Amino acid sequence: MSACLEAILMVADQPQHGEDLARILAVEPSDVDDALQRLRKGYEGADGAASHGFTLRHTARGWQYVNRREFESVVSAFVTDGQTARLSQASLEALAIIAYKQPMTRAQVGAIRGVNSDGVVRSLLVRGLIRESGVDEGTRGALLVTTEFFLEKIGLESLEQLPSLAPFLPNVASALESEDS
Repeated sequence: MSACLEAILMVADQPQHGEDLARILAVEPSDVDDALQRLRKGYEGADGAASHGFTLRHTARGWQYVNRREFESVVSAFVTDGQTARLSQASLEALAIIAYKQPMTRAQVGAIRGVNSDGVVRSLLVRGLIRESGVDEGTRGALLVTTEFFLEKIGLESLEQLPSLAPFLPNVASALESEDS
């Protein structure tokens, strides 16, 4: 069961509650909690020293893999390397989706793009172009919105000044509008 929990949590874009994991694995919640606690202790190392660059954290929102604090500077350097570089095509896609459909979760961005978008969302968060703004009640996923810095960088005063999608992508624009109704 531990390997199944690791696999699920590795691809999850948000914290997962033990009860939900138990339901998915068709086991008792107490068995999942015990397995998660053992995993967390295993990541801590025998003497409490870091044996991995990540750990398993439990919060009010559930269980999630996170980078260990002592590696924050190295991870930050990796994510922000080339900060002045242009955004990748994937980042531009995710940013446009968030700008036009905000607030939305990482999972919703990924569903629209058709691929996991966690990496590009993290990059956009680090660059200050988007931020988390609340939690989706249905999925408990963090809601993403654009920032004032985003507006400044694209030369707009407000989101209302974003150009309409209709002239560029008539089929997509009508699909997005029908989702809003």
